[in-house]
Amino acid sequence: MKEITLTAKVRTDLGKKASRDARREGLVPCVVYGVEKDANGLPVSQALLVSQKELAKAIYTPNVYIINLDIEGKTVKVILKDLQCDFVKDTPVHVDFYQITDAPIVMEIPVKLNGLAEGVRAGGKLALNVRKLKVKASYTAFPDTLDIDVSHLGLGKTMKVAELNFEGLEIITPKEVVVCAVRMTRAARAAADAAAAAN
Repeated sequence: MKEITLTAKVRTDLGKKASRDARREGLVPCVVYGVEKDANGLPVSQALLVSQKELAKAIYTPNVYIINLDIEGKTVKVILKDLQCDFVKDTPVHVDFYQITDAPIVMEIPVKLNGLAEGVRAGGKLALNVRKLKVKASYTAFPDTLDIDVSHLGLGKTMKVAELNFEGLEIITPKEVVVCAVRMTRAARAAADAAAAAN
């Protein structure tokens, strides 16, 4: 899986005014939740600031990254768990990261459809219903994309999660979810009706 490096600095002032001031300076308030737990068993967190310009490299992309977060000289591997954006400007206002180790984690990985489906050759249209699937594995086992061969998919047929299998990955997305389908177009339906009438 692709990795990217972001530079962060420790955030000492946690007030709302400080957050607004940071955003005006092009910085985004962030929180990293670590693998360590407090007395109540909850993940210990650390407040940070990340440049909005740097953060854009990780969020305005179809790729999913493992992020090497450089916190004032100390590098921590994290994944992006939650992103809050301004509903008007669509700019990030807060980010939650989660520190990772070799223990299995759950991530959403993009789906990539490969091959020319039989149903498409018959005049249908291939539709991708789910752009990402949730899978569980060690972060070192995650691929950049989940490649799915659709060459055998016939006209009017669907492919569900239950039919998929990826070595070294556990699929968390429910089995009944339809990943893709070859939909009947008007032209294909007309051709099928004509063939039926001829018989």
